[in-house]
Amino acid sequence: MYLRDKQNGDLVEVLDMTVMVDPCRDELPGRYHAGEELQEPTSFSKSTLVFPSGETLPRCWVDPKYKDPTN
Repeated sequence: MYLRDKQNGDLVEVLDMTVMVDPCRDELPGRYHAGEELQEPTSFSKSTLVFPSGETLPRCWVDPKYKDPTN
């Protein structure tokens, strides 16, 4: 799956889908999908990533208290 980095607009290939959907994890492993050479994996903050369409990530992926009615 690919997400877009809000800061520079580049696509990021998500390397671990289970970390992406885990609301208790603030960062996920991925690599930029730019250029012809395979980029080195790095860690990306979920707060800097969006879907390629520009939509934000679902709250249940980023907020561990998403079911709390007081939030």
